[in-house]
Parts: sequence; C-alpha cells; structure tokens
Amino acid sequence: MSFALLTSLDLGAEQLLAADRGEEKIAVEIKTFLSDSPLTDYHAALGQFLNYRLALEISEPNRILYMAVPINIYESFFKREFAQISVERYQIKQIVYDPIQEVILQWIP
Repeated sequence: MSFALLTSLDLGAEQLLAADRGEEKIAVEIKTFLSDSPLTDYHAALGQFLNYRLALEISEPNRILYMAVPINIYESFFKREFAQISVERYQIKQIVYDPIQEVILQWIP
C-alpha cells in the first residue's frame, strides 16, 4: 500500500494530512495520546475527529477520514470494550502506527 503525503488540510490542525492510498483519497488525523489519561485524550480526539469528518463532508466529500493511533495506545486502550463500541458507533476508521519506526502497522476500515 502506498501512502503519499499530498498536503495539510486547512482545518486548523497541524497533524491532519491529506493523502492517496491507491485510488482512494484519504485524510489522516494523527493522534499521539501523550497525557496520563488515554480516556481524556480519546474524548478530545473523538470530538476533533467528528468535526474534521463533518468539514471534509462539506469541502471534500470523496475523502475518507482515518484516525491514526500509536500501537501502544491501540493495544492498551482501543481493545477495551468501551473503545470498541465507541469506534463502531461513530464509524471511526483507524490506522495503527509505530511512532518509533514511523511506519503504518495496520489499516482498520
């Protein structure tokens, strides 16, 4: 899978990137989850994600939004029942990445 950086979207986010994944146009909101509370970080990330998705629906309706999360947070937080239900309910597409090696490990549609 190729992941070529095209541009930053002007939605007030430094880490919201537009890219192509094969024929698919995507946007990726990169989250770091650096605070002591993954739940607090998730609440902020979810609000931003939903707002970015709405903005994309208006400005670039063919672009699909993904939330990129570090592997350690995916393993420790996103595999919990609450997070799984939330991700399903809000239809959050995810990318799991390794922040040290700076590689994408998994795409979750």
